[in-house]
Amino acid sequence: MDGLMNAQMQAALSQANGSSTGAPQVGRVENMAQAREVAQDFEAMFLAQLLEHMMGESTQSEAFGGGPGESAFKGMLNEEYAKVMAQAGGIGLADELAREIMTLQEAEDDA
Repeated sequence: MDGLMNAQMQAALSQANGSSTGAPQVGRVENMAQAREVAQDFEAMFLAQLLEHMMGESTQSEAFGGGPGESAFKGMLNEEYAKVMAQAGGIGLADELAREIMTLQEAEDDA
């Protein structure tokens, strides 16, 4: 099942990036606000992975009643939790990443 999801994700990324190799295209950001947005998206993805592992299969909620519906939508709920966490400051990863993105781009421009 995971292999199928990975293949579908690679195909979607390839189509979105206009690439046939499956490798995501690396873009440049124009200013700190764009770097912050990219970094915040990355932090949200990272937090979603943490939440997925933290909540795992052992935390079936009485409110949702368990079953296939809960397991199908738990990942989406974790993603939304992660987005809200990242927007509220998260774990501070986005700030560091945004600074590093800008530093690396400035170093490329100087070279």
